[in-house]
This record gives sequence, structure tokens and C-alpha cells, in this order.
Amino acid sequence: MGNYRSAAMGAYRKQEQQPASDEISEVAPGVLRMQLPIQLPGLGHVNCYALEDERGFALVDPGLPGPTAWAALEGRLEQAGVPLARVHTVIVTHSHPDHFGGAARLRHESSADIVSHRSFRLWWDPSEPEGEDPEENPTPAFSGPFDRPVPWGGGSYRPQREGAPPEALRDEMRERLQAPFGTPHPTRRLDDAEVIRLARREWVAVHTPGHTPDHLCLFDPVEGVLLSGDHVLPTITPHISGIGTTADPLAEFFASLDRMHDLEGCRCVLPAHGHPFTELDDRVRHIRQHHEERLEVLRRTSEELGRPASVHELMQHLFSERAWGSMAESETYAHLEHLRLGGQAESHWEQGLLYYEVA
Repeated sequence: MGNYRSAAMGAYRKQEQQPASDEISEVAPGVLRMQLPIQLPGLGHVNCYALEDERGFALVDPGLPGPTAWAALEGRLEQAGVPLARVHTVIVTHSHPDHFGGAARLRHESSADIVSHRSFRLWWDPSEPEGEDPEENPTPAFSGPFDRPVPWGGGSYRPQREGAPPEALRDEMRERLQAPFGTPHPTRRLDDAEVIRLARREWVAVHTPGHTPDHLCLFDPVEGVLLSGDHVLPTITPHISGIGTTADPLAEFFASLDRMHDLEGCRCVLPAHGHPFTELDDRVRHIRQHHEERLEVLRRTSEELGRPASVHELMQHLFSERAWGSMAESETYAHLEHLRLGGQAESHWEQGLLYYEVA
């Protein structure tokens, strides 16, 4: 299955933009794929995978929080013949709401364990997770707090809504995600290379920071199946944010992409959005090439301008106009910081804006 043409839009949609299908299919031994509807920039669904074993089922990425999303999840589970009471585990690949949204309610309804990577945390709440010992379960140092102006101007970073001060945004997200079952508190945190048993076989945890610092993939070496989350998608690349993550998220993303080449015998990739695919190495090379090309655009643009330029100005050269906005500015900033930290660019502040000149 590939891209499709929408008569209403008069254009081709990427796989990840397609609306959720009601089809339930077995995509690997003991693994069912269900699509849950979401409406987020560039996304029309999230794949929720049900892994069956002698205990019942584990669910991977159970959609958004809220009653509408929960009703959709319940409907898919009923259609797939998955009793809610038999869901014993929820795997959350990373800390974005379309992946963790149903986890807390599933734990409430069926006492399911919530499994994440060791460093799982929510972007809107920089505090340690409740009940965690920060020495035993360290979280990554975030380089871009939400209480200072962003490098491209226009106030503090607001990834969800324009116009709200960061304190109000954090309070709003807490209220939305905690009422009544929004915020997950993992009961098991996996380290890289740790093994977890699901679908009657062992899966290896693969920590893949970049899209988020806590992103987790699971690899089944016996059947050659990779649950890739948002790390490797079939037709788009995940957003690499320069704010609220680590110092060089693009370098981390490149390193995480390189790790995919080490997964010998991978024959089936199950992404969080879009359709399953087979050629992991080829897709990884295409994704890396895409970001290398963006870095080259920044080099060429800076040379053509012949002067330092703001993040916002360089964003306009890097993205098409329909994509302009805070997410594009944040990703431009991530690429510029990657160049600066690699000794290929210089930056300075001027009247509240960060200017770059790329070597």
C-alpha cells in the first residue's frame, strides 16, 4: 500500500496523512495492526499494534488521550476480538500524546503495566515522574526550557498553541492529560538492549533518541520484526525539534539511524504511522540523505546571502511556505545548531534574535 490521491484535495497524500482505516490485519506472527484516528499536523492516524500471548495482549501506542480517542480504541479492540480485561501491557514508544494517550486509562481499566524507555518524560512537565528516584532513573538534560524566548523571536516556544504563556500552557496540558486518565506513569522502564517477552518471544529494546530523547524501538530477532515508532517512517521523516530536547538532537537522530543497520535479519518494519514495509536499510539511507540535503541547503543559502541570517529567514529557504511556522523554525534551529556544534557555523544574538553564518 502506498500514497493515495484525494479527490477533495486534488493531491497525493503521504501514507502517514491517510485517515484511519477500520481494517484489522495480522502484520507479523501474533501481531495485529489497528489504526486509530488522529488529527495532527501531517498525520491522519496512529498504528496501534496488539501482540498476543498466553497472558492476553500487549498494546503498542494506544492513541490520543480523551473520550473520543478512547471510544475509537474500544471499538478497534472489540472489532479485533481483544477483551479490554486481557490487556496486560502497554508499550509507549515515546512521549508524544498520540502514542501515550490511552495508556493511563488502560492501566486503570485492566491494571496493565505501562512500559517505556528509561528516560521517558513529558515535554510539558520537566519534573521527575512521580515516585521515581532521579538517581536510579535519570532523565535527559533538556537544553531548551519553555520559559525563555526562542532563538527566532516571537516569545517562548509554544508547540501546541500560539498565544499562551508557557506556565499557562503547562497547566493546560496537565489539566487536559490528567483528567481523568491522561498522564501515564511507567511501571517498567527499559534500558537499551534489555529484553522483554511479548507475543511468545523476546524483543530487544533499542533506544533511538532524536525525534524525542526517550524514543524506544523494539526488535524481534527471531521473526525479524521492528516496532519502529516514529523513528523510521515509510514516507516522511519525524520532526527533529531544536527546542526542549538535547543540545544536538540531529546528531542523536543520525546515530540512532545508524543503529538500524545493525539489526541483522530485519524483514518487517512496523511504524507508528503509515504502512508496514520491508527495506529498512534503504529507508534509513533516504531519511539520512534528506537531512544531509537540508544541511547543504543551509550552507548554500548562507553563502549566497553573504551575511548572517536569522533562524526565521533561513527557515524560509529550507521549507515550503505552507510549512512555515514554529515547528519549521524549531527544526531549522536544530540543523543550524548541528552545524555550529560541528564547527561549520557561527552564531550571535542581535536584538533578541539568533543569527547564523554557515561556513
